[in-house]
Amino acid sequence: MIISKTPLRCSFFGGGTDFRQYYENASSGFGCVLSTALNMHVYITVNKKFDDKIRLCYAGNELVDSVEEVRHNIIREALKLTGVTRSIEIVYQADIPLSTAGVGLASSSALAVGVLNALHAYKGEYVRPDQLAREAAHIEIDLLGQRIGIQDQFAVAFGGFNRYRFHRAGNVTVEPVLASHATLQTLWGNLLLFFTGLTRDSRQILNEQQQSIAQKMAMLDEVAQMVDNAWDALAQGDPDRVGAMLDEAWQRKKRFAQGVSTPLIDAMYGAARQAGALGGKILGAGGGGFLLVYAAKDKQPAVREALSQYREIPFVPEGQGSHIVFAD
Repeated sequence: MIISKTPLRCSFFGGGTDFRQYYENASSGFGCVLSTALNMHVYITVNKKFDDKIRLCYAGNELVDSVEEVRHNIIREALKLTGVTRSIEIVYQADIPLSTAGVGLASSSALAVGVLNALHAYKGEYVRPDQLAREAAHIEIDLLGQRIGIQDQFAVAFGGFNRYRFHRAGNVTVEPVLASHATLQTLWGNLLLFFTGLTRDSRQILNEQQQSIAQKMAMLDEVAQMVDNAWDALAQGDPDRVGAMLDEAWQRKKRFAQGVSTPLIDAMYGAARQAGALGGKILGAGGGGFLLVYAAKDKQPAVREALSQYREIPFVPEGQGSHIVFAD
């Protein structure tokens, strides 16, 4: 039996510059994202089955005779990629409800990375985080045709709080954020996470975003620059500047595609700002999911009161990426 544990992630700046169409054509030669893994996880259990069948247990259940019959698209392609095609049981669990799709925490990519990690370990293979990320991206983008970037796969495979640069040549550099302990403590202490109650199919938003990349290269250049600006602010011990930049990034993000925000999200964000929050953003493509808010400690009681009808989700950053927690 093998169990893998893979974190979800929170992306601060740079979303959209991780699309291949951008970073292969960017004047800088790369896209750039700043994100952290979270202490919310996806767990994949893989066990040898007595007979030749394939059994899957997630929000649904499957018992099939061949890998081609597997309905769960990500798990099916992971089985085929790793060559595990029979006599296997896979159980998928997570710290967020499995039926909650489209919440902006990269749960699909965490599933892809986690199941690949578990299947490789089942075969006795150790796979580095960059390979896990690339294999997961290959499944999601190339095989399943998802119109997404590649930041999520790298963020959950590597874990930690990092700047990712996606280079035109295809290589990816991963740089841990360099900031003092006090600065990081202030940053994490000033971040609040609220569930909007809305879930969404992000494909329409992402399709529109991808289709308009060529027309929005200059705007995406500014988005990429914000990553380095935030990196500098943290290195200089100024987390409040990052909080204010979140507002700037959110206003820019809403111009990328229709549906990024909704009247409910606008009302939530406006209430948080009126209560004293410096900035914030919807995680992921937009349209629902989780609202991240940056507010100083003395402003947080008012922000929580303003958003009291929404569920607050406590979180801390996760330093470890996808890894095997049990092998027997």
